[in-house]
Amino acid sequence: MDWDSSARRVYLACGATDMRKSIDGLAALVQGSFRLDPFAPALFVFCNRQRNKLKILQWEHNGFWLYYRRLERRQFQWPQAPRDQATLAISLRQLRWLLDGLTVDQAHAHAPVRAHHVV
Repeated sequence: MDWDSSARRVYLACGATDMRKSIDGLAALVQGSFRLDPFAPALFVFCNRQRNKLKILQWEHNGFWLYYRRLERRQFQWPQAPRDQATLAISLRQLRWLLDGLTVDQAHAHAPVRAHHVV
């Protein structure tokens, strides 16, 4: 899966999403409810109520990708967001943590370093 090379942003849909929605339904949700551009270089991530199914929508060149993941045991550590917030922006690193069964706010993770020159 090479989605992290072209995506610049990651948006989690707050709350539960009906997993019967496919590409058109999820894209309409992104545009209508979230007021975001489904054609932007971003990943839009949705989770079901039981937190064991996840879908990722991504536009690439001339069509949409729809990634689907179902856990056989356990649940995704889906973050809670304020009730008035439709989406939560996270980094690609945080998405990888989420997919690995971790929370998106890993307190013991090394902070990113933005070096500008070698010492």
